[in-house]
Amino acid sequence: MHINRQLLAASWRSYWSQDLVRAGPYWLQILWSVLIAMAVGLVFTLLGFVRYAKTVSDWLSVANWLVWYPRNLIISGTIIAIIHVLFEVGFAAFTRQRIRRFNRWQRTLFFSGIPAVGVYTGWPLGYALAGGQVGDFFTNTNSIVGSLLFSGLMTLLMAVYWSSRHRETQAQAMATEARLKLLQAQIEPHFLFNTLANVVSLMDYDTPRAKQMLESFIDYLRASLSQLRRDDSSLGAELDMAHAYLALLQTRMAERLRYRIEASDACRAARVPPLLLQPLVENAIQHGLEPKVDGGEVIIRAELDGKMLHMSVQDDGLGLEQAASRKSGGTGLAVNNIRERLQSRWGNEASLDIRSLEPGVLATLSIPFTTTPNHDHRPDR
Repeated sequence: MHINRQLLAASWRSYWSQDLVRAGPYWLQILWSVLIAMAVGLVFTLLGFVRYAKTVSDWLSVANWLVWYPRNLIISGTIIAIIHVLFEVGFAAFTRQRIRRFNRWQRTLFFSGIPAVGVYTGWPLGYALAGGQVGDFFTNTNSIVGSLLFSGLMTLLMAVYWSSRHRETQAQAMATEARLKLLQAQIEPHFLFNTLANVVSLMDYDTPRAKQMLESFIDYLRASLSQLRRDDSSLGAELDMAHAYLALLQTRMAERLRYRIEASDACRAARVPPLLLQPLVENAIQHGLEPKVDGGEVIIRAELDGKMLHMSVQDDGLGLEQAASRKSGGTGLAVNNIRERLQSRWGNEASLDIRSLEPGVLATLSIPFTTTPNHDHRPDR
């Protein structure tokens, strides 16, 4: 299925980029944490001056600021650092993929509970690091009330924020789902017309082959339409679609196209995003084998390696350099879109590797392995 891949990538980015994807490099996250700690420390200091400063000279005393701001900065920095570490531990323990599937209350509890725990543990620890006695902290009414109020405020703000984000995510996900289904339904007219024209021309002198091509085309449409109805697909369904596509082209290209699909039942049950594998199969044909005079072979494999699923599409066609030199549109857009989808959904846990062979190209997708029961069924052939 030849879809508008640029719009498809934009839809996937809009759906996933709002959810658990790091904005910018890691050092930028640390910098924001430092700035937040400095701002919170300043707020603590101002509140202290409001309570204890008696005169204007107390407010303007550099010595007072040099005493109290560093102490409050240590406390706020400790709180922010602990919250930051707790979030990292939480992401590692639950995995970002599982957190994405949290319902509204689970997500609110996760993102508001961690700051609360960070305040309750970070405040007394920071108090001790700033030179105070932890015992004094727990007997100081102002410290206890302040920590409770600050923790409650942060929890409330985080709860309101993530509840709002959850509603926004749900609304945008529904719009994105509708947009994806519309985009996935766009079969390229050139491909459709060529197939039907081939069927018509074969009817005059090779009726059995015309019938075979029409049957393959029906299988391809059935597999494609089946994919359109799913938010998540299975590798089995992806392979069914690839099989129907290759069988259709094999009827047209005859002995110039050979293909093999190798995947165990366990691999076929794996959960994958819809239309993740198909662009790689299309690239192998369009840019590798179809322009080659004597054609070649496409091999699709799937293997399990612990908790990872590896899917590969290999061809013995023209190769990357010759395909690029032909200026036939290249494979860059489809490859970049796949990488964006992998990064958005799994982060660094997934990858797409493209390498040149002698001859041909090997494209390997690696994603975390999860299963989707009752999704692996093959269309009648």
